[in-house]
Amino acid sequence: MNAVPRPAYRPEALSLAPMTAAWLNEVAHIEKLAYAHPWSSGNFADSLRAGYHACVLLQREQLLGYFVLMKGLDETHLLNITVTPDAQGQGHARHMLNEVAIWSAGQGAQWLWLEVRVSNTRARRIYERYGFKEMGVRRNYYPLAAFKREDAVVMNLPLGTTTSPPP
Repeated sequence: MNAVPRPAYRPEALSLAPMTAAWLNEVAHIEKLAYAHPWSSGNFADSLRAGYHACVLLQREQLLGYFVLMKGLDETHLLNITVTPDAQGQGHARHMLNEVAIWSAGQGAQWLWLEVRVSNTRARRIYERYGFKEMGVRRNYYPLAAFKREDAVVMNLPLGTTTSPPP
């Protein structure tokens, strides 16, 4: 079986735009494609109303991904980062993580925090390669199925005072 070649990763063809209410239906659709327990359109709307930093990743007019980031006093918390399933494996998550780290450091954050499902080994590898370290586990954090829950791994990336992302 021949592998289908993937297009070369070209960050110059990508742009970030603020997530607005106009994007919520498409964002919620991608969320449902990507996760068994997705955020609802209302979760995203609530995040926008709360003033969280939320952006969409575009290639021309096509939505490839998005993130939602909550700013704290001296830290930021990555609440959601998603690449549409048919665009995964092309470096888009790393591109968004770069933007998240740069924005966070520019806001004076010393640390970037996130939780990820224990079972999401692909995402955990991406975060580890980016420089995040596992700090602990939140027991029964995520919904699973029929009254069951899944643990979350808590991860942290020190940002210091630099505005450049890790290598």
